[in-house]
Order: sequence, then C-alpha cells, then structure tokens
Amino acid sequence: MTQPIKTAEPPGDKTSPTKRFDPTADENATPPMPMSVTDIMAILPHRYPLLMIDRIVEMTRRKRIVALKNVTANEGFFAGHFPGYPVMPGVLIVEAMAQAGATLLLSEFADREKKLVFFTGIERAKFRKPVLPGDQLRIEVDVLVWRTTAGKMEGKAFVDGKLACEAVISCAVVNK
Repeated sequence: MTQPIKTAEPPGDKTSPTKRFDPTADENATPPMPMSVTDIMAILPHRYPLLMIDRIVEMTRRKRIVALKNVTANEGFFAGHFPGYPVMPGVLIVEAMAQAGATLLLSEFADREKKLVFFTGIERAKFRKPVLPGDQLRIEVDVLVWRTTAGKMEGKAFVDGKLACEAVISCAVVNK
C-alpha cells in the first residue's frame, strides 16, 4: 500500500500572524513577536520606498522597541549616495529609528489608522560608522517621555554590534 505524499508547506512567516493587536483588550498585553513587514504595514502608513524597517524583534509597551532593517544594494538612494561608494544617508538611519518609535507609539491606539506621527525634533544626532549595502541595522529605541499625544525617545542603530548612529527623537501624534 502506498503512503500519501506529504507536500511541504509554502515558505512564510508562521510566527507572526497579521491579525490586529488591540491594546484596549489587555493593558499588559504585548504584540506577538516577531512582527513581519506585513504586521508593521498594518501599523505604520509608510510604504516603499520610504518604509525603513523590515521586522520588529522585541517590544515592551511604552518602553522599548527593537527593529531590523536589511540594507540591500538595490535601495534607490545608493544610486546617488555615492556612486562608486554606496553609503546609506544618515537622515534615513534616523528615519528608521523614528519609524520604529512610531510603531511603538501607534501600537497603543486601537484607531491607529486615524493617526499620524510627525517628527518635532532631532537632538544630539551622531553618525559613528557608515552603513553599507549588505549591512543589517539593529535599531534600538528607548522611551524617555511617553504621552498619548507626543513622545521623546533615544534611538541607536548598530551594525554587527557596533554603534553606527544615535539620536534623541521627539514626535507628535496627530489625527489625520
């Protein structure tokens, strides 16, 4: 008697369902980790080419978030920054930190599709090491001040465990 043939499941991220996290259901709950880019897009309004984070690997509500950005050679900004020596623009590294922080902030709102998070300040930005194609940024953002209408966060971006960039970012949460 022949055995039924088992087919392999298609590849995909089984650990992170794209179901919506509702912070009002349980104040102590945290979103399931890791969060895929699809999960991130359910929270942030950013899309290609300005979505700067690919995965969330850690989140402590109202306190901390850790995100990853895979820097690939086919990123559009590398064509002009700089021909012959591609370097990720520092402003986009800071933008990646801001998007991680915005994901943390917006995950607290059940009506997040009606909200936007805007920069209100960037302080003490320092760029320590160039970020190159093939690098993976580990973006760590810690909350300094938390309010439902604004926040202040300290962001750090690492490549291979070495600090590439740091900044303190202020933002406002506004209705669309």
